[in-house]
Amino acid sequence: MKTRFLFSHKYKPLGWFLFLTGMVLGIVLLLNDIDFPNWELQVFPLISENDIFSNPSFEWNTNNIADEVASILVILGGILVSFSKTKDEDEYISKIRMDSLIWATYVNYSVLVLAILFVFDLSFFNVLIYNMFTVLLFFMLRFHYVLYKSKRVLNNEE
Repeated sequence: MKTRFLFSHKYKPLGWFLFLTGMVLGIVLLLNDIDFPNWELQVFPLISENDIFSNPSFEWNTNNIADEVASILVILGGILVSFSKTKDEDEYISKIRMDSLIWATYVNYSVLVLAILFVFDLSFFNVLIYNMFTVLLFFMLRFHYVLYKSKRVLNNEE
C-alpha cells in the first residue's frame, strides 16, 4: 500500500523522545512557574501584547524561550509519533489511523465547544493553549489503543 504522507517508521522513537521531553519541560514550566535564565534570547516579535504589529519600529526584545521550545518539541514529536508508519503498515492500520484522526478531531472540537460555553476570561486562553496539543494527543492515544487492542485480539485468536 502506498502511503504518501507518512514518515518512515524509524522516526517514531525520535518522535517519542521529542514529545516526552517537550511534555516534561512544559509540565515543569507550568507547575513551577520558573524561568531558565540561560534561555533568555533576543527575539523579533511580529505581534506584541498590545495588538498586531504594535511593536515600535519592529524592535528586538528579550524573551525566555523555554515555553516556545517545549511547545515546538511537543508538536514536532507528536507529528512524528502520529504520522510515522508502523513496521507492518497495511490497509487495516491505515483505516485505524484515519478513524482515529477523525475521532480525535471530533473529540477535540467537542471539548473546545464545551470550553467556549463554560470557561471564561484568562482561563479560556489557557484552554486555547492546551487545545493546540490535544488533537495530536487524542489521536496518539486512540490510534495506539485501538492498535494495541486489535493486536491483542489477533494474538488471542492464534
